[in-house]
Amino acid sequence: MPRQAASGTHPDWNGLYQVAASQAGYFTADDASEVGFSLPLLQYHIDSGRVERSQRGVFRLVNFPPTDQEGFVPAWLWSRREGTFSHETALALHQLSDALPAKLHLTVPLRWRKRRIQIPHGLILYYADLDTSECEWKGPVRVTTPLRTVVDCSAHRVAHDLIEQAVRQGVRRHYFTRTGLKQGIRRSLDERGHSGTG
Repeated sequence: MPRQAASGTHPDWNGLYQVAASQAGYFTADDASEVGFSLPLLQYHIDSGRVERSQRGVFRLVNFPPTDQEGFVPAWLWSRREGTFSHETALALHQLSDALPAKLHLTVPLRWRKRRIQIPHGLILYYADLDTSECEWKGPVRVTTPLRTVVDCSAHRVAHDLIEQAVRQGVRRHYFTRTGLKQGIRRSLDERGHSGTG
């Protein structure tokens, strides 16, 4: 069994667990490397059943207790922690509607448009530079705020009944006002018009 990383660092299970615990039991190859786990060592622990591979470069501690958000973490880690769950996925995370999207919706920075990447199966990407005020955390993952979520869904023609349901829920829970929502939609239309994006 390989005992240490190429850098000579000895593996630190406590360090790996601390990283994974903040990410619903998941971690990246880079996370593992920082606490002394080389790829051959990770493969050894995969073979021995302590670690499982979620997708390329993303792993999970097998015995870590499941959480409500764990299904979202691999996609967020794939985005190098730059993505923000949005659109119908954010509707579901905020429980603003009955939306049960078959795919995950993730907004990544505009500069990602220039990248040649292989998007994981079941993931839809949107491109926008979100302000920190438009994002919040749901457990270990970042998600657009209820207001930004409804604005995005309106712009991308999500089913009208889901949007209406989300508006009612958002207003009732004091996430936003109808006036604030109208202003947000108007601002979004202006920005899309100036950028020439559809």
